[in-house]
Amino acid sequence: MKVVHLTSAHPRHDIRIFVKECQSLAAAGFDVSLIVADGLGEEIRGGVRIHDAGAKTGGRFSRMTGTARRVYEAARALAPDVVHFHDPELIPAALRLKQAGIKVVYDVHEDVPRQILAKHWIPGAARPWVSGGFERVEDWAVGRFDAVVAATPHIRERFAPRALHCVDVCNYPILDEFLQETDWNARRNEVCYLGGISRIRGIGPVVDALPETCVRLNLAGPWSEPALRDELARREGWARVNELGVLGRDGVAEVLARSKAGLVTLFPTPNYVDALPIKLFEYMAAGLPVVASDFPLWRAIVEDAGCGLLVDPENAGAVAEAINTLFADEARAREMGESGRRAVLAKYSWAAEADKLVALYRTLEAAA
Repeated sequence: MKVVHLTSAHPRHDIRIFVKECQSLAAAGFDVSLIVADGLGEEIRGGVRIHDAGAKTGGRFSRMTGTARRVYEAARALAPDVVHFHDPELIPAALRLKQAGIKVVYDVHEDVPRQILAKHWIPGAARPWVSGGFERVEDWAVGRFDAVVAATPHIRERFAPRALHCVDVCNYPILDEFLQETDWNARRNEVCYLGGISRIRGIGPVVDALPETCVRLNLAGPWSEPALRDELARREGWARVNELGVLGRDGVAEVLARSKAGLVTLFPTPNYVDALPIKLFEYMAAGLPVVASDFPLWRAIVEDAGCGLLVDPENAGAVAEAINTLFADEARAREMGESGRRAVLAKYSWAAEADKLVALYRTLEAAA
């Protein structure tokens, strides 16, 4: 069965899309291609053919229209049996592909209607209207697609009543990347924050917490609000930041190996409280104790594993206190890290999620 994954917004080597889903399907024997829009050309890697629809130009609106159109045209040209798309802006293209007789899988990474409520580029008064309108369109479209792949059980529960097939495929770590355990004594007095950097992902209180601690912060990831970086660079805590930029997998592994704790202090927005951020599980897989937002779902995970401390993510003092608690009792911190690693090995690995994805594709193949 010929499968084509589509993205107009994500990088070509995105961990969920390319490394996990595309390569897992290719390993299972499917003919897999990935269409991206980055201007970097064609490529074959990991058994997956990557097709470039051309670099994104202009701003957000241009990407949602012109780039989406080019991705659609590239998909039609490949004549796939199944398209599997990853960006909400591709819903119109996916509906057209469905009309052409192609099976369509919608991969829902985020609870987008709730995410819209926190979008800084949408005027505040308009957000509820945009959110509600998008939710109605998304619900209607899902009823016409062949399957939904949801990044969390919460998202799956939302779509299950409407979708023909619906499965949660959580973004858990690939254990092969974490086979090598790091000697705790080789780690530095550093904590890490990996992934997208934005106000609502809690970076402000983290930087403000640093002067009250004895640690440095390893900060790695893209800035979604460039002006925010300039604002934070003027704060006292910035002197304790190691700004590392966007790292590849080897760079991420190096940061995880040198740090003594991982921070995942997202703000309590409607989209985040039921999210399962990959960095939480990567910290655990790497044997790091975590400092995490005190959301009910995250509390259940962290307390069940005994792998860290929970805080009010908007309170810099609480973040500083948690960091200091871990560094004041490193034997306890080390045990928390080991407990988190054991939990990932037992419950939170990509292998089981890949099996669910492949099983869904076998179902689609049988219905062809």
